[in-house]
Amino acid sequence: MKIPNFKSQIPNLKFKKGFTLTEAIVAIFVFSLLMGAISATILILYRTHSYEWQQSIAIEEARRGIETMVKEIREAREGENGAYPIEYAGDKEFVFYSDIDNDGKTERVRYFLGKIETENFFDECQSNQKGGSCSVSFSNFIKENGKVISAILKVTARGDLDSIYEYLTISVNGQELEDKICQTGCSQCPLNFEGMKTFDITDFAKTGSITILAKASCPNPNKESRCVDVICDSNTISFKARFELSITQEVQTTELKKGVIKAIGDPPTYPLDQEKVSVITSYVRNSPPIFEYFDQNGNKIIDYPARLKDTKVMKVFLVINVDPNRPPTEFQLESFVQLRNLKE
Repeated sequence: MKIPNFKSQIPNLKFKKGFTLTEAIVAIFVFSLLMGAISATILILYRTHSYEWQQSIAIEEARRGIETMVKEIREAREGENGAYPIEYAGDKEFVFYSDIDNDGKTERVRYFLGKIETENFFDECQSNQKGGSCSVSFSNFIKENGKVISAILKVTARGDLDSIYEYLTISVNGQELEDKICQTGCSQCPLNFEGMKTFDITDFAKTGSITILAKASCPNPNKESRCVDVICDSNTISFKARFELSITQEVQTTELKKGVIKAIGDPPTYPLDQEKVSVITSYVRNSPPIFEYFDQNGNKIIDYPARLKDTKVMKVFLVINVDPNRPPTEFQLESFVQLRNLKE
């Protein structure tokens, strides 16, 4: 039996050689670079589109805000309490009166750039002398871009303060305040502080530094009963004074806000604690003033008192940018408005 020659029937096959390890590594590296470039491009496009979208929303919010602002400022008029149409005319804050909801009654309206913050500060001092004095100081309390709105000082004391001749006088930055501490109603060497008096020292706080002096009365040193004497705490002190300072300030931010107060009572008043505040836009980047003021001849008014009485036309200017560190560049909105009720 003849055995077939299978080898002769098998075709002459050629086998292709595969990737070497080096070629595989190079291919993977090139593929990774390509995918990374594609991902980075997609991410950049997404971020750019997202930023442009946010910027357009912020610009539209600011545009609507300016339109409302201009309309309300144009109709500025006397307050229900007889106040002049313009109450405050700052570079980045404007307070005026206008009937913004068309109810026939005038509201107090405030446009401003910033937020309100309140901080409390405490300190004490004591005197070890007959008819002596002591002082405390507060400084560096005004924040960056901050403006003091109010500063309230509360003073209490303890010591030899139990007669009408024994009391403390309080001076702030060298100016004596009117009320006396413990001129009546206090006892001799109590355990707790007494005779609380409250003072409005806003004007002093605007300087950014306050020194408070407490001085004991001693009109006649020869009559011990008429002097605050060293008889308290085992005959070591004549008095101790405690000071509590509450400072409210407006700190500039990127949020342009609107505050509205409705008149209440008879006679009408505008309680500041009833102000309702809303945000107009959150991305205001103004270095230049938001508000500028012009007289009837078109001359810009720089002097502050003149802004209140001579303003006839105002300029409203906003710089809007969601992120000033990225393109596109900032967007500027500008509008002029004539105050109808302040025409000559």
